[in-house]
Amino acid sequence: MADLLSDDEIEERTPDEWHREGDEIVRTYEFDEYLHGVNFAQLTGEIAEAEFHHPEIVIGYKEVEVRFTTHDEGGITDKDVEMAELVETEANA
Repeated sequence: MADLLSDDEIEERTPDEWHREGDEIVRTYEFDEYLHGVNFAQLTGEIAEAEFHHPEIVIGYKEVEVRFTTHDEGGITDKDVEMAELVETEANA
């Protein structure tokens, strides 16, 4: 089990483009074409499956929203920040 991060830890450690909404960290990625977003969502799903830490993913017309939280702990943990960093790395590759 992972420990919940404090408000300060969340603020300091969450990647720049991500923000906090309640007990989740969230980012919306924008794409030029719908299928680019779908492909990104699939890649995000593959990362999540490999790490066994699954986000909520919402696919829109030219955007994909990704949300991480640790349900077992009831909030944001190291694992959520690590997953956001992994997704961010792939998005910028």
